Amino acid sequence: MKLIHIVVVICLLLFASSCRCAEQLQVVEPLDNVALPEFFNMAVFVDKSCYKPGEEIYFTINSAVLPSGTKVRYKHLNNTISEEEINSANWTWKAPGKDFTGYTAEVYKKTDHSETIYAVIGIDVSSDWTKFPRYGFISNFSTSDQSSAKSVISYLNRFHINGLQFYDWHNKHHQPLPLFGGLPAENWRDIGNREISLNTVKSYINEAHKYNMRAMFYDLVYGAWNYAEKEGVKTEWYMYIDNKHTSVDLFLLSNPFISNLFLLDPGNSEWQDYMKSEVATVYRFLDFDGYHMDQLGDRGKRYRYDGSAIDVAASYKLYINSIDNINPVKYNVMNAVAQYGQQAIASSTADFLYSEVWSPWDSYNDLASIIKQNNLMSNNSKNTVLAAYVNYDLGEHKGFFNTPSVLMSDAVIFAFGGSHLELGEHMLCKEYFPNNNLSMKDDLKKNLICYYDFMVAYQNLLRDKGEFNVTNLSCTDGKILLSPWPASCGSVSWFGKKVGTRQVIHLLNFTNSTTMNWRDNKGVQVAPSVIKNATMAFSAEKTVKSVWIASPDLAGGSSVSLSFTQSDDQVRFIVPYLKYWDMIVVEY
Repeated sequence: MKLIHIVVVICLLLFASSCRCAEQLQVVEPLDNVALPEFFNMAVFVDKSCYKPGEEIYFTINSAVLPSGTKVRYKHLNNTISEEEINSANWTWKAPGKDFTGYTAEVYKKTDHSETIYAVIGIDVSSDWTKFPRYGFISNFSTSDQSSAKSVISYLNRFHINGLQFYDWHNKHHQPLPLFGGLPAENWRDIGNREISLNTVKSYINEAHKYNMRAMFYDLVYGAWNYAEKEGVKTEWYMYIDNKHTSVDLFLLSNPFISNLFLLDPGNSEWQDYMKSEVATVYRFLDFDGYHMDQLGDRGKRYRYDGSAIDVAASYKLYINSIDNINPVKYNVMNAVAQYGQQAIASSTADFLYSEVWSPWDSYNDLASIIKQNNLMSNNSKNTVLAAYVNYDLGEHKGFFNTPSVLMSDAVIFAFGGSHLELGEHMLCKEYFPNNNLSMKDDLKKNLICYYDFMVAYQNLLRDKGEFNVTNLSCTDGKILLSPWPASCGSVSWFGKKVGTRQVIHLLNFTNSTTMNWRDNKGVQVAPSVIKNATMAFSAEKTVKSVWIASPDLAGGSSVSLSFTQSDDQVRFIVPYLKYWDMIVVEY
């Protein structure tokens, strides 16, 4: 009996061992090259920048005749929710009921042996735009600019821009909306001595609202023009560069600017009350959705009228929270210039974080560091927008943006969960938004749409919390020289992020980069060399259910399932295509 018992035990142990091996060695398909769909990149549009759950979405595609058998499928990440055949350039889809979710619509046709994707577009179903802010700007408000409102806003809608900063729309910084006889003036001059038309400002606000975009009015939190004392601004409210109140902190401006800027203490309660009245006036006459607050960065030690030192950075929280009390349904955001004051801003009632990037934050690594720093400051509760001016020096003269400069910067910003303030009536190259010296080439216009579609479609992996992590990753056939983040020239830099039951791996291609400075002042960056069919391996936590890839550089951002093998903790798969940026997703 004892011998039989021992034999039975051994058999059971061998059976259990074979079961564990079966769990560890999961071969889904033979490892081979991935058949990628053809992509024809027809232009497809939706009628709003974002939608409420259950809202009707209207699609238009610029094709007079769609091939017979054309379908559209709606996907969340790599999962198809539904699909239907379409035979018209116009159709509708009801947004699913889950809030704060990104989707993809793919217009395609399948044959026996291949698939052709004609068009791809991202869809944001979010009831509040500040969850996933995609910020643009408007900077021209003359009477003649009114006719451009429809075309400009329609253009920005294709990039899913859901918030607009109205830059230098106002008259005096301490009295942004001038009144005559208790009513707004029809026209006024901004500080740059440009004509501003009330009707043009209204036209842009109205057009933005048609596309479910939010309109934010811009102003400094502490600026006053010459002779502001005649309009109720008190000497005791200013910031001084000495403790004897002999010299007011001053931002000098030359011709064509029509005034210098005299700076006040943002923490002064009387100044806050003064500005609360002015902000209330703006809201009474203009249908702005919120206040975009600006500052001028770290100006060194500053003093109050009574000689006491001001903690200027800390005072921003006081100012933001004070303004928020005017109308809690309005939005507030504040610029942290070179991250100055961001800690206080992050702990305020500001709805998201906005960083204007200056030295010493000059490398691609610094862009990622700012976003991660902002996540930490806000306890992952507020997403980030970066105002980062690419090809800055080129903007001194007429010319074109360097396409690789822009796409590489956006790849880094988007991969780490930020968005980029860059699009308005033109693309930004300078901190003075009306500067439009640089234009986009056609290849940049085309590719940038794919990048913004991608940011929207995969926002739940890119911008919906998660935890950055490190996993073992290698290229087993030598086609890719890998280096873990931070980025280094001459290699493909990678980093991981755990989002729920998914392990995300980002690949950013710096193999032949000519600079690691994102600003690329002289426009010398080059497009990465394309890498095809590289065999990769990584260490998995447990049994893998699926592996898929998506890239703004591949098939319009469509996700593609990958064959893989798993042996013990090692998972192997082939990356079919890498240009600027790939996102690989492992689902457990």
